[in-house]
Amino acid sequence: MFPLVAAIVTVAWLSACQKPETPSGKTPLQALPGGNASSSGQPPATIQDIEANVPDLACPALDEPLAAKFAALSLACADREFPNKPGNVVDGDETVRPPRELTPAFFGCFDWHSAVHGHWAMARVLRLFPNMPAAASIRSKLNAHLSPGRMEEELAYLRAERNRTFERPYGWGWFLRLAAEIHGFDDDDARRWHAAVKPVAEHLSARTIAYLNVLSVPIRDGTHQNTAFSLVHMLDYAREVKDSALEAAILRRARDFYLKDRSCPTDYEPSGEDFVSACFAEADLMRRVLPAAEFRAWYERFMPPMNGMRFAPLLGPVEVKDMKDPRIGHLIGLSFHRAWAMRGVAHRMSNVELQMPNGEPRQPIRHSTLDTRHLLEKLARRHCHGALRQMFDSGYGGEHWLATFAVYLLSEAGSG
Repeated sequence: MFPLVAAIVTVAWLSACQKPETPSGKTPLQALPGGNASSSGQPPATIQDIEANVPDLACPALDEPLAAKFAALSLACADREFPNKPGNVVDGDETVRPPRELTPAFFGCFDWHSAVHGHWAMARVLRLFPNMPAAASIRSKLNAHLSPGRMEEELAYLRAERNRTFERPYGWGWFLRLAAEIHGFDDDDARRWHAAVKPVAEHLSARTIAYLNVLSVPIRDGTHQNTAFSLVHMLDYAREVKDSALEAAILRRARDFYLKDRSCPTDYEPSGEDFVSACFAEADLMRRVLPAAEFRAWYERFMPPMNGMRFAPLLGPVEVKDMKDPRIGHLIGLSFHRAWAMRGVAHRMSNVELQMPNGEPRQPIRHSTLDTRHLLEKLARRHCHGALRQMFDSGYGGEHWLATFAVYLLSEAGSG
């Protein structure tokens, strides 16, 4: 697409996103005659009924004008040191220092993990659009921040005993996502960046294996501590760089943690400041862990019926009453996460014979694979549309991190 045409299409799409969905006050399930109600005497809604009542909204692929818009947010905050929310432990006067001295590569964007994934977003769009107008600015920023000297200081900071749990697991996961991105980038600068970040990535890989070996149960909340969310990034890294030890540890513990899970409580989602769907984070991980047929069987046991009231809270974005509140605004990111996880699960669904592991008999399927895929894809588009409409009204509390979530979704990162 010619640049001018692409820009016109992007502007038109962004304008359309300013028009909110007309709220009905009801979920698509509740709006149906009888909903899922057995008490009404009417038959329950089918998955086709639900799909027919979900608005079919736009979710664009990432093009160069959109990439430039998101990259501008990451560029703007990479060297913006304050405001800053440090997550470090201090154990003496000498450890009370400004962020730029403690972590000289990742001191901007409000906090360490946002700085890290902001660098991932810049590397991602540069890899996809190497000739975009902002390419030189992005290269300059990454050359400065991903230098051997700064990475050595980052590694020394992470190795300090007082920082052994610093940014675990969320920041670790995003750092490994950054390392995977530049490892796969066929570019002379990227090869230098990867050589610089490799020792940090190897350190975090070893720390992750040790952590998983002593983690009794996974963390299932909807924020930074969620185990499954970070393991997704870590597993993709392990496979990209062929870190067999990390891959084996994640596959083993994912089965330990999640294989026997049943009936995820989707009706309890979300909590008021979530940006991760706990249930779909787990599904997004397990689609990577299990063979296709085994995943389809696991998903059938794990996720409540999509035409039931328990699933209803996931049929549309959550109302965000104060988008500029940096914690309530997490709910914008929740829509992005739901969208990419739903899309990933839908892509994993294939028309395979549903077989149970260990020779167990075949189990009946609530919904056809095709119906499940169609509804998940439609819900992903709806959540994507809602998040994109809201993110540019979120102020710095959202802008310092939401660009990453948008790039991840629209560029289909992690979709393989």
